[in-house]
Amino acid sequence: MMMKKTLALLLLLMTALGLAAQPPQGLRVGIGVHDPVMIKQDSLYYVFCTGRGISMFSSKDMVHWKTEKPVFDAAPAWAATAIPTYRGNSIWAPDISYYNGQYYLYYAVSAFGKNTSCIGVATNTTLHTDDPAYKWVDHGKVIQSVPGVTNWNAIDPNLITDNDGTPYLDFGSFWGGLKLVKLTKDRLNVDGPITDLPTIASRKKDIKTTENMPAVEGNPVNAGGNAIEGPFIFKKGKYFYLFASIDYCCKGPQSTYKMIVGRSKKLSGPYLDSKGNAMEHGGGDIVLAGDANWYGVGHNAAVTFDGTDYLVFHGYDAADPRGASKLIIEKISWKDGWPTVAMPPASQKLWEQQAVTGIQ
Repeated sequence: MMMKKTLALLLLLMTALGLAAQPPQGLRVGIGVHDPVMIKQDSLYYVFCTGRGISMFSSKDMVHWKTEKPVFDAAPAWAATAIPTYRGNSIWAPDISYYNGQYYLYYAVSAFGKNTSCIGVATNTTLHTDDPAYKWVDHGKVIQSVPGVTNWNAIDPNLITDNDGTPYLDFGSFWGGLKLVKLTKDRLNVDGPITDLPTIASRKKDIKTTENMPAVEGNPVNAGGNAIEGPFIFKKGKYFYLFASIDYCCKGPQSTYKMIVGRSKKLSGPYLDSKGNAMEHGGGDIVLAGDANWYGVGHNAAVTFDGTDYLVFHGYDAADPRGASKLIIEKISWKDGWPTVAMPPASQKLWEQQAVTGIQ
């Protein structure tokens, strides 16, 4: 009799856990994303990522996600004028921040493997799509890269403010590495010339050389082999932490993406890893790299909600036949002033755990 009661209780528990793992109607877990960033307004979390018109999702718990309407119905009109070869409405690697009553959404338009690229910005007073005030206002181009003129690529923007409140954009992908540029106080334009922007991170050991690293086989020749992109600067205590992604994204099972970090007491750098190597000369501690469950992981944001720091990034799912890219959110721990992040388990186990316990 006791055995039957025990079995019955176990069955009820397993059923309850199974039901808990099922997402509510209209919501999904393990959403497909590239280059995610996240922010919270009131009780809702919002993710923005690469996609047609900039993909947008909302969630009450960072686990179950609702697909929202893209930010733009059509590509901004200025994009095709600035980049005649730009086609469609694919908009890359957005960055979201809040300042002075408005949300600032930076984004990039480009062509894969070329630095015919622009970073633009749009603003909104709310992210709640059911609010009558919800409306994105596009402010156009912030900065542009031009082949043969600029040895950097104007994509992957991230807004960061210095200790005195001055806004900057860090950005870049391949070519000469990651750059930093000062913005005007309204955060809508570059403040000053862009002819000699500082390099804050690169895989090149010697950034003074004018020659780019050679491209690896099968990759765009013009982009070179300086495989670093997706900068994100996070202020914690007395340090600015520069995260970046190295090696190769977007290749499914062949993706080798991984994340690195360095830190500096000055926003302008130099950013050093734990061994004292400068990120502008190829330094950087590995934060996370691919494993048997995730082919590659990268293009992260770092955020703080209710006193807890999180790393938000995408990973190429080894359990998916195509190695599709999925959203991953992991808590950041700090040890001796350096971020540590646990590598997530296999995707199915991850989603099941999170559906029951939330982000742990």
